[in-house]
Amino acid sequence: MELINRETNVIDEQADLEILGTINDFPVFMGCVKHDIEQDLCADMTWSISKTNGIVQLSHLVPLDVLYESQHDSGLIGSIWLEHHQKFAKFIQKHSPKSILEIGGAHGILSREYRKINAIDWTIIEPNPLPSKGVDVTFIKGFFDDKFVFDGEVDTIIHSHVFEHVYHPNEFISHISHFLEEGQRLIFSLPNMEEMLKRKYTNCINFEHTVFLTEQYVEHLLSKHGFKQVDKKYFKDDHSIFYAYLKDSSIDTIELPKELYKHNKRLYLDYVDYHNKLIKDLNLKIDNIDKDQPIYLFGAHVFAQYLIEFGLETSRIVCLLDNDTNKQEKRLYGTNMLVKSPKILENVDNPIVILKAGVYSNEIKIQLKEINKSTIYL
Repeated sequence: MELINRETNVIDEQADLEILGTINDFPVFMGCVKHDIEQDLCADMTWSISKTNGIVQLSHLVPLDVLYESQHDSGLIGSIWLEHHQKFAKFIQKHSPKSILEIGGAHGILSREYRKINAIDWTIIEPNPLPSKGVDVTFIKGFFDDKFVFDGEVDTIIHSHVFEHVYHPNEFISHISHFLEEGQRLIFSLPNMEEMLKRKYTNCINFEHTVFLTEQYVEHLLSKHGFKQVDKKYFKDDHSIFYAYLKDSSIDTIELPKELYKHNKRLYLDYVDYHNKLIKDLNLKIDNIDKDQPIYLFGAHVFAQYLIEFGLETSRIVCLLDNDTNKQEKRLYGTNMLVKSPKILENVDNPIVILKAGVYSNEIKIQLKEINKSTIYL
């Protein structure tokens, strides 16, 4: 596998990058598989920062056909994600779209929830379409880029948790700007990455989220390409931000604050330091647990991969736990660990679960308490 070198910053294309740090041999896919571990691909995950504008970004990119070979069900499972889709659908409704093109709609759940409110024309362009039950919209297999042509009627482009996956965000917004006419809408949801990194969430930056795309950069790029912000709303304190924009070429560019280099560099270094200390503490606790006491790790996803790559001792861990039935009885990519349903804890005395799943941790704790009240968390 040949990685793609990113030699300039993604905001203004200057060759001003400073290396922040590297995690060696990180798995390039964050899902679960049936094939042997010998077929898994790993690469060094190196992060850099622009000395000019402070954007933190991945230095070497995984080819898209490798990275998105298949879906890994992010955004599909759990009450928080369903609530996100429902509230984002209501946010979209406020702006009265007549026909929608959604970029990267994956399973189509957002379209399903919106069409419960208003059954308008909805088309999804997605490299790996896998419609969920109840989704009844048109899917186009592919990527949204300068080669994409659409002959249908569209007055609004939507994307949800897609922007942070884009390798060239400046070009991406430029393509959308050229696609839409004056007065048409762009509405999107993206992770609240600033808050996620502050809270040390391991699903913030990775081989898929290759740019630390905080509010300052989003609003700068959108204004730069002729979009006027008309609405903005936070979904929970640490999950997502909803944006609504109008195409308006008369808008002035919003300049970036000057202190972002210092601020973002400190955030990243604190993030790494925190995880090094966390793993040292977890490994010490594991060493002091009775050898007959079963230990489990929750989250067959990048949550677990990050902990393992930072050095979590896994020899004592029985298996991974995950609610997604499509992951169960498979292996987490890049590891030897098999995935089981959390229901296996039901008859275990005082099971110990390592749980670090960001905004989803409380939801998971409530679920595990219902399965086994004696569950202990690390």
